[in-house]
Amino acid sequence: MRSYTLIAPAKINLHLEIIGDRPDGYHELVMILQSIDLADEIHLEASDNQAISVRCPHPEVPIDNSNIAYKAAELMAAEFPNAFARYGGVNITINKRIPVAAGLAGGSTNAAAVLVGIDLLWKLGLTQSELEELGAQLGSDVPFCVAGGTAIATGRGEQLSALPSLDNIYIVLGKYRSLAVSTPWAYKTYRQQFGDSYLKDTDSLSARAAAIHSGPIVKAILNKDATQIAQKLHNDLERVVLPAHPQVLQLRETFASAGVLGTMMSGSGPSVFAICDSQQQAEKVKLQVRETLADDDLELFVARMTSHGVQVASSM
Repeated sequence: MRSYTLIAPAKINLHLEIIGDRPDGYHELVMILQSIDLADEIHLEASDNQAISVRCPHPEVPIDNSNIAYKAAELMAAEFPNAFARYGGVNITINKRIPVAAGLAGGSTNAAAVLVGIDLLWKLGLTQSELEELGAQLGSDVPFCVAGGTAIATGRGEQLSALPSLDNIYIVLGKYRSLAVSTPWAYKTYRQQFGDSYLKDTDSLSARAAAIHSGPIVKAILNKDATQIAQKLHNDLERVVLPAHPQVLQLRETFASAGVLGTMMSGSGPSVFAICDSQQQAEKVKLQVRETLADDDLELFVARMTSHGVQVASSM
């Protein structure tokens, strides 16, 4: 049986700004997304029938058709019925390393890996842009997870503009295993509390989305200046998540007091990351935070920003 093993990196947000409402009910966003080398491993194997299956030993990951990786395979079968009929179904095995429900696009990057893997299994020859367009049907983060690296994301997050990659900046990442923050809740609560500040007309929305390209954090990224990037971190959703989840606020404050370059919650949380000036400092901060917050429920990782999204690790 033909098979591929793919590496599916997590992502963090360096910038997340909510600028208005969209006609489709989503928010109009301006974000800067960054891949990190904390990654899941996805193994895809052609099956001898038309079935799609998902296996994952992690107890919190569904293995039925509610899993977005399963949905990605279903989408490919629907979009390319002749290839599906010719090559058959696919068995998907997910080796989970990215924390679940963490605001790190763990599910989205798994789906991206399935799109890339099935493209290879079925010899479709799709371009990266075509894969990203398919990914947008599954979720706002999936197109970025296909491409990875560093990018400005606008619209609901699916419209991407690549930036020069950051690939040697280290972070410490923390997430409480038992704590989850609902993304729909976070955006709904933000709308309730701050919706009166939203930009209303299309021209204003477009102008604000365009302005990020010349903004201070993009200049820092172009200069690959970790200190300046860390000082320009921004996430609107902290305004609703931190007051509602004291553990997330405490983790953020603990990182800040450890002498890092900068710290912020990623996405809708509850993960918090801190930018460090070296791998050595990142390891030191990890130990310091572990000593300060002696809670077995807290997971801590040292990771590096990377220049790529999904990659093929091996094929057979």
